[in-house]
Amino acid sequence: MIKRLPKNKKLILFDGVCNLCSASVQYAITHDKNNVFMFAALQSDIGEQVINHFKVDVSKTDSILLYSPENDSLKIKSSAALHVAKDLGFPRSLLSVFLIVPAFIRNLVYDFIAKNRYKWYGKKESCWIPTPELKAKFIGEINT
Repeated sequence: MIKRLPKNKKLILFDGVCNLCSASVQYAITHDKNNVFMFAALQSDIGEQVINHFKVDVSKTDSILLYSPENDSLKIKSSAALHVAKDLGFPRSLLSVFLIVPAFIRNLVYDFIAKNRYKWYGKKESCWIPTPELKAKFIGEINT
């Protein structure tokens, strides 16, 4: 679906104005030793393409999405976060054990954090801009 994304990569879509989301992306970049992930803000052109392709209701899911071009699949909410952790290697991969918990239960916790993330961690006026060294890990232009 996204022609600019290599098949061997996964795309993490995140809320570009959320401080918690930006910090999580920076954490993933630091620990992505196998260079699995690329990143884009939900507010970017690529973010909109994925949202439209999968008909995601952003009023219900607006903080993290994990797109895999290999099988044209999308993981949302806690499933996305746990699959990211799984691909970040040991010891973070141990968190994937929580995938055995039914998604509706995991998502209760996820939704509580997502609902309060701006209050707890703050919000930026504009999307986070990566440093020149990190630009290669990002795809898509920000839509304003």
